[in-house]
Amino acid sequence: MDPYLKPFENDVQRRYGLFKKQLTLLEEAEGGFDQFTRSYKSYGVQRMPDNSLVFKEWAPAAEALFLTGDFNGWDNFSHPYTKKEFGKWELHIPPKEDKTPAVTHNSKLKVVVHTRAGERLYRISPWAKYVTRHEKSVIYDWVHWDPPQPYIHKHPRPQKPRSLRIYESHVGIASPEGKVASYSNFTHNVLPRIKDLGYNCIQLMAIMEHAYYASFGYQVTSFFAASSRFGTPEELKELIDVAHSLGIIVLLDAVHSHASKNTEDGLNQFDGSDSCFFHSGPRGEHSLWDSKLFNYSSWEVLRFLLSNLRWWLEEYRFDGFRFDGVTSMLYHHHGIGSGFSGDYAEYFGLQVDEDALVYLMLANHILHTLYEDCITIAEEVSGMPNLCCPVQEGGLGFDYRLAMAIPDKWIQILKEFKDEDWDMGNIVHTMTNRRYGEKCIAYAESHDQALVGDKTLAFWLMDKEMYTSMSALIPMNSVIDRGIQLHKMIRLLTHSLGGEGYLNFMGNEFGHPEWLDFPRVGNNESYHYARRQFNLVDTDRLRYWQLYAFDRDMNRTEDKYGWLAAPPANISVKHQGDKVIVFERANVIFIFNFHPTNSYSSYRVAVGPPGKYKIKLDSDGIQYGGHGRLDHNTEFFTEPMEFKNLPNSMLVINIAQVIKNE
Repeated sequence: MDPYLKPFENDVQRRYGLFKKQLTLLEEAEGGFDQFTRSYKSYGVQRMPDNSLVFKEWAPAAEALFLTGDFNGWDNFSHPYTKKEFGKWELHIPPKEDKTPAVTHNSKLKVVVHTRAGERLYRISPWAKYVTRHEKSVIYDWVHWDPPQPYIHKHPRPQKPRSLRIYESHVGIASPEGKVASYSNFTHNVLPRIKDLGYNCIQLMAIMEHAYYASFGYQVTSFFAASSRFGTPEELKELIDVAHSLGIIVLLDAVHSHASKNTEDGLNQFDGSDSCFFHSGPRGEHSLWDSKLFNYSSWEVLRFLLSNLRWWLEEYRFDGFRFDGVTSMLYHHHGIGSGFSGDYAEYFGLQVDEDALVYLMLANHILHTLYEDCITIAEEVSGMPNLCCPVQEGGLGFDYRLAMAIPDKWIQILKEFKDEDWDMGNIVHTMTNRRYGEKCIAYAESHDQALVGDKTLAFWLMDKEMYTSMSALIPMNSVIDRGIQLHKMIRLLTHSLGGEGYLNFMGNEFGHPEWLDFPRVGNNESYHYARRQFNLVDTDRLRYWQLYAFDRDMNRTEDKYGWLAAPPANISVKHQGDKVIVFERANVIFIFNFHPTNSYSSYRVAVGPPGKYKIKLDSDGIQYGGHGRLDHNTEFFTEPMEFKNLPNSMLVINIAQVIKNE
């Protein structure tokens, strides 16, 4: 499939050999990966059938471990752990006289670590399933979560969708109110919107607990704990269960590429050493992210991370993962200062971190073996070949990769080029530049563009006019008219041509008018911009509703015809002078006119299947803020006239539209 790989055949074989070796070791030492990845059932705290409690930790550099908390009046010495082999520690606490557990639900705990240097450190268990922060405190507390009535899932997982339409979401900002929104708010107020919009998948950001809210969830402190700032674990389970009842699958943004440097409420220096879960010295530091880097060659780190993935699938019933920062994992240089020219020599050799690469192969192999419908997506910018090939074919085993060049291209165009200078050939090349057989998630803009200091597509297009000129009660000025039309066309072109899946960040579907800025010292801890103003689409007096309606109907049209699940498009026109792009995908003809001033009548379009065609989606529709220049009753008939190497053709009036063979 990829002749460029031939010179590196030995490297691919060797990588696969390393993976097989690790798999064999797991079988021999742990009785297989099924048992190994259920280590969350033996580490941290476990309640036994007789209500006794077993505490277990891995702290190889520690001199002694004690447990303290509400249950023993915060006595630092009354409950010592017993040292086991391989740096493990265990503590058994019998039930109370009334046969109830010695540590009650919702009570606070700490691990007391005595180091060889004589220090006494207070730590949270790396396996803690719930951590909270008191309003006036900076540090998070480990809270024992063992509810008397745990949430019971009512709905089965939906079937794996053939076409993936992803709504990327952040629970905390999912409300028009200036506050941290809740899991319950998302369940009751946001899920119905996502369903209405036609998305069949939600990608949840910032779920793994992170002490710093403004990190967007990318500085994780507790990997097994669902963020308590949005509510309880049971409320997150309900969110996912209700999503499943609506036929929507839910992916978790998994941050296994690095971890927060926090010590008292993070993984860093858990046992008093600078290594433990991470590489020691400079190799354990990410210079750009100011965070710690995992040691993927460590047996216990593999146990921790692989069990972490399993935990989210089993306990919360997530349906898969979007792996963050895969480029940083794959290379010792973490992608810093590397342009990645596409030369295959860049993907092989000493610069590749093969421990991390094997970890990703293991993760994908285990996930897809245990959960047939599990979906994994890689955020990977270097273009590593084999990323989305099955592990048994020597690949890394991801289902999809993010098409990260597409949002960059749209921003470059809007920043640097006048409308009349847009290069149709270059746009089409960017949309279609992907390896054969490698599925991509296309997106027109990233969540990073929504952050303060950057601009969304809507902001690049309409800027300050969005504050004063979005009323549907007054005629559009030229800025708003251009912005609304291009916003729709850019999204439809990306959706239909750019990949095998589509992603949108919450609020961008309707051109959210303000940037995203989390509370921090620099903005006086304000929540004013840490929200999504869904209220703007709840009135037809504002044009945000028109963009929302187009996004909804675009997704519903895809759901009907399935172009994302179809083979790549057959492109017949990318005319630079006319600024016209025409292609066919899934027996649907897509016609785009990007010319700033010209409309065309009787424009000949190449067609494969003969017959009668009708308009099915029209960005110029009045309901979408268009000008209604097309008659939707028009029927287009093909002629057996060869055109652009296709057997049939037809004449159409051309403004961005989707037409379907009847």
